[in-house]
Amino acid sequence: MADAVILDHIVKTFDGGQGEQVTAVDHLSLTIERGEIFSLVGPDGAGKTTTIRMMCGVLSPTEGKISLLGFDLRTQKEEIKKHIGYLSQRFSLYQDLTIDENMDFFAEIHKVRNYHQRKEELLQFTRLAEFRKRLAGQLSGGMKQKLALACTLIHTPTIIFLDEPTTGVDPVSRRDFWKILSSLLKSGITIVVSTPYLDEAERSSRVALMNQGRVLTCNTPEVIKSSFHSEVIELVCSPVRAASVALLRSFQRKDIQLFGDRLHILTKNAKKEEKEILKVLQKEHIEVQSHRIVPASLEDVFIARITAP
Repeated sequence: MADAVILDHIVKTFDGGQGEQVTAVDHLSLTIERGEIFSLVGPDGAGKTTTIRMMCGVLSPTEGKISLLGFDLRTQKEEIKKHIGYLSQRFSLYQDLTIDENMDFFAEIHKVRNYHQRKEELLQFTRLAEFRKRLAGQLSGGMKQKLALACTLIHTPTIIFLDEPTTGVDPVSRRDFWKILSSLLKSGITIVVSTPYLDEAERSSRVALMNQGRVLTCNTPEVIKSSFHSEVIELVCSPVRAASVALLRSFQRKDIQLFGDRLHILTKNAKKEEKEILKVLQKEHIEVQSHRIVPASLEDVFIARITAP
């Protein structure tokens, strides 16, 4: 059985003006297996959206070859369209149509017949059934994304591509959305998703960490984290920004990262440095609520990779 998606040395350049070519994706090669959630993770400008759009056939690569389900994207695009679903960053729900009417509309676009049982299953699955008569424009951000997903699934695709589907959605709705994606795997569907959120990527089967159009590493979240040999000291302190400035000034290092109300310090000898760090903060009259040595997260690994000299 063919892999779901194969990207072979893909390059995508755009005209940057005045004859300058900007490289958005730089010799990217990936294999995505059937039946997995595969995440492309990286900051804005990493090339995630461009890669997703090329896999869907919305953009054509400047160089390289893409195949989906054994079909060549250059020569068999119409065949591929029958098997894929695409949820873009700005998925166009019709605000003045109800949930029911939006799903009917997208079923007609995909020329799906006898879809009413499928629609009922998706409404139950996404927990939207009781809101089916509500206008899309009156839905919360999280509910809109669930409706967009249901519309993407109405024609029973084999692969779905989701481009930053939870950007701007509250944390509870993000978690709920990802539970729905995980449940979809039981049907054998392949899910390819781009996201700037490293905590979401932890839920994926495999992750490709991207920066400046290239893949830094690609593997399961567990393998990526286990290959990271630094230890992490986590501090909860107040004021946290003053603590960050003080530690950066004292230790002259780049591996001190701010995560909300927490600081992460990457080190090769956590027990020794923890004592030195606490002394610095005490001297600066910064209150430390808690401190501990924790396993590295994907976010720790990714930041360390993109800031490495």
